[in-house]
Amino acid sequence: LQTMSGNEDDWLALKPQEPSPSQCCGSGCKPCIYDVYEKELAQWERAKAKKDKSLLMEKKEQSNNSELNPDTFTAFNISSVEQLTEDTYQYKFELPGNSSLQLSLGQHIVLRGVVNGLEVQRAYTPISPGNAEGYFEVLMKCYEAGLMSQYIKTWKKGDMVFWRGPFGGFPYRPNKYGELLMLASGTGLAPMLPILQSITDDEEDETFVTLVGCFRTFDKIYLKPLLQDLARYWNVRIFYVLSQETSLEKLPWSYQENTYIGRLAEDLMKMIINSCRRKPFVLICGSSAFNEDMNRYLKAAGIEENSCFVF
Repeated sequence: LQTMSGNEDDWLALKPQEPSPSQCCGSGCKPCIYDVYEKELAQWERAKAKKDKSLLMEKKEQSNNSELNPDTFTAFNISSVEQLTEDTYQYKFELPGNSSLQLSLGQHIVLRGVVNGLEVQRAYTPISPGNAEGYFEVLMKCYEAGLMSQYIKTWKKGDMVFWRGPFGGFPYRPNKYGELLMLASGTGLAPMLPILQSITDDEEDETFVTLVGCFRTFDKIYLKPLLQDLARYWNVRIFYVLSQETSLEKLPWSYQENTYIGRLAEDLMKMIINSCRRKPFVLICGSSAFNEDMNRYLKAAGIEENSCFVF
């Protein structure tokens, strides 16, 4: 009898743990962390019924082959850490050889962190081109009280970090839309950049792009040199909306004519839409409050829901 109960404890120790709500990134991933848990639980139950622990081994092997995978977390090395603003960082991760993540446009990947023994998962969109070889880059904002932020703040060059994916994405095809209107708040800029870069890299793609970046202050605008470069293309316009700047006069003159002080509200939205060269298809990425506001203003400006995509 003794051996039986010991054996029972062994099996319990191997039982997959049900994810806590903080582990789900809420982005509608397929498979979701809960789907992965169900699959692992079924695998555990089969193994236990057959009293065969080797049936649990397959999931352990997958994560060593440093290829991104939607079902299992894979370890990637941090090759550089760059602070962009007081609370925003750009991290570069190594990919083996010349391999690339092969992400479709705007796809996100899910990060796993452990904070005070609690596992947390969050979705991030790499800002590097999907075909970048040997590396990928992610823009991350650290919040004072954020669980994941506490984990991210400890990162140093050479650390190992676990990702899985890719998920979601916006099915962009060249010349499918006359004009894309991109509404991004803060790090919501991330999924817009690969799409914007794919348009400017493709001489055959004549899609117009109007990007509206909403930030608190001028200092909080990320990746200014990259955005300035993109704004030089004939088919790209970039506007900034700064909610906590007091006057345009403090800004460099090259920013004054395409920057608005205040919030992106209904009147400004109508003005931007009216200035679009063709009827826009709208991409939105920001906090849930930002996304809701944008949807409301777009509706008021006569843009139907089927002409919008929210990341």
